[in-house]
Amino acid sequence: MLLCHIGVARCHRILGFIAALLLCAPSVHAEDGYTLWLRYAPLAPSLAATYRAQLGEVEAPAETATQRAARDELLRGLAGLIGESPSMGQGAQTVVLGTPASSPLIAAFRDEVDRLGDEGYLLKQTRVDGRDVLLVAAPHDIGVLYGVFDLLRRLQTGESLAALQVRDAPRIRLRVLDHWDDLDGHVERGYAGRSLWDWQTLPEWRDPRYTDYARANASLGINGTVLNNVNANARSLAPEYLAKAAALADVFRPYGIRVYLSARFSAPIELGGLSTADPLDPAVQRWWQNKVDEIYRFIPDFGGFLVKANSEGQPGPQDYGRTHADGANLLGDALATHGGVVMWRAFVYAHEVPADRASQAYTEFAGLDGAFRPNVIVQVKNGPIDFQPREPFHPLFGGMPRTPLMMEFQITKEYLGFATHLVYLGTLYEEVLQSDTHAQGAGSTVARVVDGSLEGHALTGMAGVANIGNDRTWSGSHFDQANWYAFGRLAWNPNQSARDIAADWVAMTFSPAPEVVEPIVEMMMASREAAVNYMTPLGLHHLMARGHHYGPGPWVEGGPRADWTSVYYHRADRNGIGFDRTASGSNAVAQYAPAVAARYADITQVPESLLLWFHHVPWDHRMASGRPLWDELVARYSQGVKQVQAMQATWASLTPVERGSAPLNENIDPERHAQITAFLNVQLREAQWWRDASIAYFQSLSGRPLPAGEPAPPHPLAWYQAQQFPSAPGDGR
Repeated sequence: MLLCHIGVARCHRILGFIAALLLCAPSVHAEDGYTLWLRYAPLAPSLAATYRAQLGEVEAPAETATQRAARDELLRGLAGLIGESPSMGQGAQTVVLGTPASSPLIAAFRDEVDRLGDEGYLLKQTRVDGRDVLLVAAPHDIGVLYGVFDLLRRLQTGESLAALQVRDAPRIRLRVLDHWDDLDGHVERGYAGRSLWDWQTLPEWRDPRYTDYARANASLGINGTVLNNVNANARSLAPEYLAKAAALADVFRPYGIRVYLSARFSAPIELGGLSTADPLDPAVQRWWQNKVDEIYRFIPDFGGFLVKANSEGQPGPQDYGRTHADGANLLGDALATHGGVVMWRAFVYAHEVPADRASQAYTEFAGLDGAFRPNVIVQVKNGPIDFQPREPFHPLFGGMPRTPLMMEFQITKEYLGFATHLVYLGTLYEEVLQSDTHAQGAGSTVARVVDGSLEGHALTGMAGVANIGNDRTWSGSHFDQANWYAFGRLAWNPNQSARDIAADWVAMTFSPAPEVVEPIVEMMMASREAAVNYMTPLGLHHLMARGHHYGPGPWVEGGPRADWTSVYYHRADRNGIGFDRTASGSNAVAQYAPAVAARYADITQVPESLLLWFHHVPWDHRMASGRPLWDELVARYSQGVKQVQAMQATWASLTPVERGSAPLNENIDPERHAQITAFLNVQLREAQWWRDASIAYFQSLSGRPLPAGEPAPPHPLAWYQAQQFPSAPGDGR
């Protein structure tokens, strides 16, 4: 017998090591992106040896599912990173996981731990009873899991553990992914394959990938997921689908993730057989209360509803002459006794096209400030139009001080080149969050509105429209994983640096070596501005092709709505270009605080990055560069193409190294290097297409010659206008 020859303790150590290696098995196969930023690839030998000496033993409870998830993740991570699974038990160098209730050792630190809040955690290097101990402690099990992921991130990025003292807790309560997934598996604005949820085989089959999804989200502190499209199908609330959602909730629960559902406002008619969905009708109120009670029988910790109402044809309370507050409060009352919340979207625009669609959400919601139930939070897009490459921050931030507002970012790149363009959105998120609303004077940032600190709200939230599908990369490309990662990190703390987040992601995803991290981070930090330049420079917006939003379409006009066309937004003519939102135009600037409005309204003060968002500007307007606007516009389009070429050159300089000739975590693997190279080629081709098509169109209006040295588009305008892409992915239906 094996035990007779090597002893019980040593056998347990070997078996534990083997088990941990099996847990991290994906990292020894070809790199296909599946393991995301949780690769746990072997560290450099000297660093691994240092960590082995510091992390020789693990003491961890395993009574609950979350405790086991934390223990297993730590073992998985250590086995991969340092090549050795630590022993379970007490030693001279011990990592201790737990809460005051689950660990007698951590109970001695109760006063310090209890101050961390429901989801906070402590990482503390200390000395107890003559031995060095690294505490991963929290008031609750979920905080311990978050702490484990934080510790593993520090190991992956090569941080010293000496004198480690970290106290952290989320600044935002609801940190949610919104999946725009339909019941048939289609993902609206999805560029990573079909839906991750296989409704056909649920609830019986719980794909192991659901657990990996939960692990990835827990590693970022994401604590909620909306399973279905905001353009909701009422059947999502039918019993057979509630059973399927309950199965997913069971998988997600150990990782601190609550399930939410998008609710169709007309469900009482479609599911309940009522003749109305009027929120003030007693029968409608009873139906929703009964439906909510039923949901909680399936899912005891159900998070609540996300609602899109009276927008883009969706039913809502205005169909009955009621307000958005009436509709939200109907659902809020039904959820209140269970502790659920309503996330009511402010993305609305009426059938009647207003003078300026950018003004409508503020017009409809600002007057309802203070009218919502305490468990209702209004979910507001980052900008006033629709996830454009660049927008000013939404004027509702700072405009509804008595109502909690939830930020809605788009992680999926509907308007930013789908999955093939390298566009790091951390810079976009940071730009919006650090914008100053001046609602209560200087320093009233959007981040302070969202985290509740500016206006004193306890109910806070940030939502991200997910870019996740069933593609092996999860997001359709390797670099798009960084946008999921950046969203999660900023939802935890909206004041973090996009550059620091990018550096962590690169170190965890590719290599912690500075010669890898530094050039890739520079690529990422410049990438969003490159896309703005070759798509919508100087504050232009909504210039994409109709419907599918693939490629340039600045000529788009006609159709059912003027505000679904490009010409509505750019308003280019022989004299100039841009949308006048000053007092002489739509006066949308008046929706901002006076200090912000004054800056945006003054053509000499408005940032050039938003010039054409707020002003209709003559073609010969002198820009900061000294060039006239027409020359500057052409130069920006060309600059975007050059920036993509620079990214290509940087990536090409990172020569891939075959596996086995260097440690896994000290080089870029050939598999991912090749795919990213190919995608950068796609991006360059399409950036050139955007540049050429846009210049051809705007030159047809301006009548001006191209600046010296700028090549003419290789095709006439009619050629670009004739391009058709009926099968572009992710189109809404």
